Amino acid sequence: MADQENIGTGAGALGRLSRSAGRLVDWLYPPQCLSCGAPVERAPSLCSRCWPRLLRISEPMCPVLGLPFQYDLGPGALSAEAIADPPEFDWARAAVVYNEVAQQLVSRLKYADHHELVPFMGGLMGDAVAAKLKPGAVLVPVPLHRRRQWQRRFNQSALLARMLGKRLGVPVETALAFRTRATRRQVGLSARQRVENVRGAFRADPQKAVQFAGRQVILVDDVLTTGSTVGALSRVLRKAGIGEIGVVTFARVVIGNGSDIY
Repeated sequence: MADQENIGTGAGALGRLSRSAGRLVDWLYPPQCLSCGAPVERAPSLCSRCWPRLLRISEPMCPVLGLPFQYDLGPGALSAEAIADPPEFDWARAAVVYNEVAQQLVSRLKYADHHELVPFMGGLMGDAVAAKLKPGAVLVPVPLHRRRQWQRRFNQSALLARMLGKRLGVPVETALAFRTRATRRQVGLSARQRVENVRGAFRADPQKAVQFAGRQVILVDDVLTTGSTVGALSRVLRKAGIGEIGVVTFARVVIGNGSDIY
């Protein structure tokens, strides 16, 4: 009995010490908004100005491209984009619309090494994709070329995939596909230039492809713009025998036309 009391007393002391240490850290390094750097009550979080401007994507949406609809068009209704240019993958989901706030978060992670963004972004991505998961699913981050990864020191898609995997209990596979050549950055390129830029840029590991042939493969990236990168990767995986291919990103570009919201 005395031993149990001592254990309880020790655990309580450790808890108080941990809370005190946490308050000291917050005093030395006050929590800041992940987007603009303004003070916030707790981290990781956004301030009261940035949070309402982070536009979450939810139903109703295109079941293929995940584009938000202004109103419910009925079961199975597709967006004009999905009808006019069906993607190489089966479906895509994104957590938020790619606007100024989302761009700031993505840029701070990708180019400024703010890895503290990963839990926040990965959490929102988990909410966006959870309903699409099937038993045996595997997460595959979009690979960087080894030269680009050496320059950046990390692959932001792999960081997001690992966080997503922990949150959802889904394994992550980084060796299923790889880049065969370095490509130009897609920023600033037209849709046609983006397609040409990534044409032939990926290969699948044939042994891994056999291993995952009967499983749902979900590609993970930070932003979905025209879908050219994940489309090129999906085409390679499909030829290698992968069945269902999904895509999940933190943000996606939504252009205002037809029934789309933005």
